[in-house]
Amino acid sequence: MTYLLMAMAGLWLVDGLALLVAPLWIIGQIRQALVASPSMRQWSGLTLVAGMILLLQASALAYQGLWMVIGVAMVVKGGFFLLSNEDTCRSALNWCLNREAVDYRFWGLGLCTLSMLLIRALGAFGAQ
Repeated sequence: MTYLLMAMAGLWLVDGLALLVAPLWIIGQIRQALVASPSMRQWSGLTLVAGMILLLQASALAYQGLWMVIGVAMVVKGGFFLLSNEDTCRSALNWCLNREAVDYRFWGLGLCTLSMLLIRALGAFGAQ
């Protein structure tokens, strides 16, 4: 499980850095991917599974409350995109993908922070 959590932290770090460096380009790529493959939202199941893994492992990690909140948020987000109808899903995605660049940079900063906290909680920086 440690490897899965470390992989999750790596994905958060890469996504966060990409949003910090080139937010509008990244969002444009996401828009194009959703137009090319509308069924891509079914990948939200991975978010749901990752959230469950985070919830199950939260008790063994430092910052337990944080990981429980993030895990619940991931499960809710994944479940929402898997179970909502097409119109609701499209409305939510349009709202998310039509923000200002600074909004995406704040999300990127948040993802980088979560990544570093998860890596630290896993003991990679010598503290657990």
